Amino acid sequence: MNDDTSPRLTHLAEDGSAAMVDVGDKADTVRIAEAAGHVRMKPETLALILQGDMKKGDVIGAARIAGIMAAKQTASLIPLCHPLALTKVSVDIEPDESLPGLRVRTLAKLSGKTGVEMEALTAASVACLTIYDMAKAVDRGMEIGGIRVLAKSGGKSGDWNFES
Repeated sequence: MNDDTSPRLTHLAEDGSAAMVDVGDKADTVRIAEAAGHVRMKPETLALILQGDMKKGDVIGAARIAGIMAAKQTASLIPLCHPLALTKVSVDIEPDESLPGLRVRTLAKLSGKTGVEMEALTAASVACLTIYDMAKAVDRGMEIGGIRVLAKSGGKSGDWNFES
């Protein structure tokens, strides 16, 4: 039995088929989501990236742009996502010697009727994939992981933070 307070999957119609959620009656609010991911690699690979010695060029710069572009294309990639007029997307990439590798942190923001978690996650995922693509010639054993939402704010459901 499903009442208005029990958790349910929002992208399913009454008959169980996939459906895009109607957000038309929701109020516009400022919505922000942050996500993260990482690429673990050999220490030598990280050193090459940081020295700017990769054959394909600036790995961190290319991954940052790829993440931003990906966030803007989320509705084209994820079938039931709404196309959104994002007001900000940022992709920060930092080396982490303890991985060793690169940590990616993204932020997506808008004023609108639906959240931006998928845009932040898409940005993080594609940034990590771009790092892999640009460095795979020297390290095919890299590992992409830790893709997750770190925080979201705005909307009826309020704020949420990942608790580690």
